[in-house]
Amino acid sequence: MSTQSQVVIEVIKSEVLRHNPLGDSAIRRTPVYLPPGYGDSTIRYPVVYLLTGFTGRGTLLLNDSAFDEPIQERLDRLILSGQVQPLIVVMPDCFTRYGGSQYLNSTATGRYEDHLIEEVIPFIDERYRTRAEAGYRAVMGKSSGGYGALAQAMRHPDIFGALACHSGDMYFDYCYKPDFVKFLNATGRLSLQTPAALQQFLANFWPKMQPKPANFFDVIHIAAMSACYSPNPDASCGFDLPFDPITGELRPAVWQRWLAHDPITMLQDEQCVTALRHMKLIYLDCGSRDEYALHYGARIFCQRLDGLNIPYFYEEFEGGHRDTQFRYDESFKAISQVFS
Repeated sequence: MSTQSQVVIEVIKSEVLRHNPLGDSAIRRTPVYLPPGYGDSTIRYPVVYLLTGFTGRGTLLLNDSAFDEPIQERLDRLILSGQVQPLIVVMPDCFTRYGGSQYLNSTATGRYEDHLIEEVIPFIDERYRTRAEAGYRAVMGKSSGGYGALAQAMRHPDIFGALACHSGDMYFDYCYKPDFVKFLNATGRLSLQTPAALQQFLANFWPKMQPKPANFFDVIHIAAMSACYSPNPDASCGFDLPFDPITGELRPAVWQRWLAHDPITMLQDEQCVTALRHMKLIYLDCGSRDEYALHYGARIFCQRLDGLNIPYFYEEFEGGHRDTQFRYDESFKAISQVFS
């Protein structure tokens, strides 16, 4: 087997993202990792779809960091050492100018679930020698990417047969509500408490702008999540906030729309439960000091799985939410085993 891998950056011209409400480009640069030996053989390979977290796109995983392995080096090491079987890894671009899409369809951001399921996957299966069936297709990611992996596997068991969720967003009561206060404080300081003022701020915001407004992340994070979880085409910003922007009081009806997307709540849907029963692997992990309390969400999710008699693997490791890419070693190894 050749020891040389390759990363091809495919340029996918999306039809479903054309005319998206945020005016983001419909041209998506999508890295594809081809394992050592791909060019020397005629065999077909399993595929892993690796989803980045909030503010990330697929090309982020190629970064040559001084203190971490880029994804190509990591996969080369795992494959050439025999810890992981040769596989194709695809890194989609589902970024929006608010920072991300949660890999969902939304009238406020665009059809990113459709882009992944209806465009990226068929494109890869047509272009490369894949084993184009759910049993040899996995989805994995970290943070918002972990959420995306879990949510998409629960919604598309005909597409994915294995999932790995690293520190994925779940139990929204813990992982999002503390940031509501940060949003309220930031919008108060920036005089963005009226719909018109917030709309103007969002219209002027661009990810590459420098310098960025003070406290911009506290605003853009919750605005982005609202755009994903509670879109409203009739609202001035295109979405509803789950709380009153002046008093901070929760809006129960809007909050329930958020909770409908929470993986904990999704376990009340029999179709989602059935989807998880079909998974060859449910891999979850989280740092024991996660700053967004996602380890508690993971514990609750696993407790629910226990009650449903659904097998899974869960591990807590020493650490927080960031700088945890080293955990990809464990999930790639676990996925490789179920592909064997």
